[in-house]
Amino acid sequence: MNNNISPRARIITIICAVALGVSLLFPLWRIDLTAPQYPEGLGLKIYPHKIGGDVEIVNGLNHYIGMRTLHTEDFFEFIILPYLIGMFALFGLIAAFVRKRWFFYTWVALFVAFGIIAMFDFYRWEYNYGHNLDPNAAIIVPGMAYQPPLIGFKQLLNFGAYSFPDVGGYIFIIVGLLLVVTGFLEWKKSSRQSTLAANSILFLPLMLLLQSCDTAPEPIVFGKDQCHFCKMIISDRNFGAELVTTKSKVYKFDDTHCLASFLKSNYLKKKEIAALYIVDYAQKEKLIPAETAFLIKADKIRSPMAGNVAAFETEVSMKSFQNLWNAIVIKWEDVVQQ
Repeated sequence: MNNNISPRARIITIICAVALGVSLLFPLWRIDLTAPQYPEGLGLKIYPHKIGGDVEIVNGLNHYIGMRTLHTEDFFEFIILPYLIGMFALFGLIAAFVRKRWFFYTWVALFVAFGIIAMFDFYRWEYNYGHNLDPNAAIIVPGMAYQPPLIGFKQLLNFGAYSFPDVGGYIFIIVGLLLVVTGFLEWKKSSRQSTLAANSILFLPLMLLLQSCDTAPEPIVFGKDQCHFCKMIISDRNFGAELVTTKSKVYKFDDTHCLASFLKSNYLKKKEIAALYIVDYAQKEKLIPAETAFLIKADKIRSPMAGNVAAFETEVSMKSFQNLWNAIVIKWEDVVQQ
């Protein structure tokens, strides 16, 4: 029985090993901060060997809320991480040279375990910095923690925090997917399963990478979330709107008027917008797609910023309110152009 990996797996192994070496040149992760007082935004870039970006500005803000300042030398991870990545790259080249299937499986298993441990360590680091606060800080909000999200978006007072992989992180993700899928194919081959079925799985990493970002709406926390345009707290559960970008960033609004004004400001290009949602007036807090919503407008509809537009998921529910208010039916394009 042949216990060597296939030529295809050997080529993929070499590509992955080289890619890991290249990842040392790029940031692995990034945390972006947005706030009204910083229209250009602030950013932290986490490299394998250091913290980069607007570190000094963020440290100044952290001082006021009692968070410890960030310094590269305070993290032992930045000392060992470049060596660990280099070791995995070397391990991969050796696996391609040795060609033994068990050696390749060992490399894949260790790399996946390394990725899981690294993400847990990153979460632990965020938790400690976000929860262990100085009790003598200038700004203290009882019960408030400032832990950024591991991945995605989180509102921290007047700051929106976005956490996503950077170039090096995406290299790690692609390498992990390729290794897991290749390992599965090699296992299928060794157990004499259908070659055709195994080859079809090779396209899984590409399918995952090409899959569009999640454009589902994020629930509005009424009484807490802030309108991105007018900066007012979103409190009326019959009204509200939301914009989701192609990168899954979420912008929330208290009225269709604010959303329309934001769109006309050209802050985002049309190609950056993935989806628009409006709160269904008849189903409080429920977000529905703006393009398919049934809309009516009337002076009797008292929305927070005088947009005076109510949205409904079904035509039946819309008509009952239309008759009550003697309202006119409008389209979403009309709302944006007003």
